[in-house]
Amino acid sequence: MTAKEVWHGEVRSDWVDYNGHMNDAAYAQVFSTALDALMEYIGLDEKGRFEEAYTIFTLETQLKYLAEAYEGQKLSVFVQLLDVDAKRMHLWFVMKNDQDDTIATSEQMTMGMEHELGRPAPFPKKVNEAVGKLPLLERDDWPDAANQPMGIRRKQ
Repeated sequence: MTAKEVWHGEVRSDWVDYNGHMNDAAYAQVFSTALDALMEYIGLDEKGRFEEAYTIFTLETQLKYLAEAYEGQKLSVFVQLLDVDAKRMHLWFVMKNDQDDTIATSEQMTMGMEHELGRPAPFPKKVNEAVGKLPLLERDDWPDAANQPMGIRRKQ
């Protein structure tokens, strides 16, 4: 299933560090902004969050840096669902450069939260319908890097 583009932009000068390429924190910022864009897409923009008294929290993130990005370079972020239930989304974000190379991935577990109670709660009906339209990967189609623990690989 085709990933949904949720963000595009370019590497800002203030994202470039002493190594001459995009800082690791900027990659995290872009993926966080992509999640905000996804929230808008599923109806949880500022108005939707207020009307539904509902928001999304990030529970866990794993970010993989695969290539450098440079000032002014155009980037896009795409998302697919790895899994979903009544109140959680297991998301797979891919950041691509202007050459269509994957330069970073971010795997995120998110939880829907009811504002007033500050507790997890099922997605509101409209949000659930929008989440249901996101591209969902079958388990056999998950990227090899998805759902993998972090660790040092040792040669045998």
